[in-house]
Amino acid sequence: MRITRRRFLAGAAAVGVGLNRDLQEAEGSSVPPVDPGTPPPDRFDPWVEVDSRALAFNVETISGLVGRRPILAVIKNNAYGLDLVPVGKVLEALPQVWGLAVVKTEAALALKTAGIEKPVVLMALFGPTDGPELVTRGVDLCLTTDDAGDRVMAAVRGAPAGVVPRLHAYLDTGMSRMGVPHRRALVWMEDLHRRGLRVASTFMGFTEDPEYDREQLRRFLRVTDALRKEGVDPGLLHAASSAAVYNFPDSHLDMVRPGIALFGAYPSNEGREAAMAELRPALRLRARVVRVEEIRPGDSVSYNRNYIAEKPTWVATIPLGHSDGYPREAVDGARVLINGDLYPPIGAVSASHTVVELGGEPRVRVGDVATLVGPDHPEIHPNALATRTGCSVYDVLMHLSARMPRILS
Repeated sequence: MRITRRRFLAGAAAVGVGLNRDLQEAEGSSVPPVDPGTPPPDRFDPWVEVDSRALAFNVETISGLVGRRPILAVIKNNAYGLDLVPVGKVLEALPQVWGLAVVKTEAALALKTAGIEKPVVLMALFGPTDGPELVTRGVDLCLTTDDAGDRVMAAVRGAPAGVVPRLHAYLDTGMSRMGVPHRRALVWMEDLHRRGLRVASTFMGFTEDPEYDREQLRRFLRVTDALRKEGVDPGLLHAASSAAVYNFPDSHLDMVRPGIALFGAYPSNEGREAAMAELRPALRLRARVVRVEEIRPGDSVSYNRNYIAEKPTWVATIPLGHSDGYPREAVDGARVLINGDLYPPIGAVSASHTVVELGGEPRVRVGDVATLVGPDHPEIHPNALATRTGCSVYDVLMHLSARMPRILS
């Protein structure tokens, strides 16, 4: 395991350094772009472009929504598909960002290996093998189980003398996923306090059912208020994910914890949330056209003959499919942007290819860039693709294949 981790971290650090060597410290909410390293014109494999200015814009938007409270930026699952280390470096440079949160040990260590100095919060259970390394590398630990105190003590004993981790208490107020249930959280946290373990923050997660969320918040505040009465400081309180940032102001508390909104996707209701405060998609999913042909009446496209031409029709093939993260359901109404015009995917999205209908004229050429997700037209916005394909906008981002290069600009 240790050998595997070293190899992983070395690779992750190399990617981060390569993509960020020109990234400079941000001033305010502005992030200077780095050399985007545009793919050469003879590259036909797909890629993802990540827009650092859009990330900064979204952070500023969120900051405005929450009254300038500090932001714990959730960049789990490879920064929602955009690439962990480069995104982490961009966000760390922004003054509104208090720290970064992940849910995998490897991700936390990768960020520290890449030189992230702001808090990196591991919102997950850590094992006895990982604990000493996490403490040594300066990763913030979350207390999520009844035996969390013992786990922390064991991790500290295995780390260099004098190294003390920053701790965060995770309370389960009804999500039933992680954390210590609120019914016994008061006694649990009092015991941690008696053992000399102090927390920097206490937090919870919402189910995103509006009425139940209110009850969850009441449960949370009952525990934290009782702790203060007993002389136990719960630290910063945070509960609000992206959906609550927009839709539940009472939950903003001392700090907020957005994820998908950082990347320019609306968490629950695009129309209402965009009217409140606009976000900018921070990615473009792209590939170059590899084939342009005219098909005759009766010719079909892709598997199962889902599309059969009724008249002479030009079609173009894009070398990007569902193995790259593009939804199979895109043929049910999605659009692809090429040279400023929109074209419908037809037939079937196969593992590695998507075919679009051009119409009666060959209006694109081999080598033209196709954008399947991005900010350049409302029809290819991540939320629009999710709506048209019947999937979650979280899937649109998080299912992007890690094999595709990410190009930071």
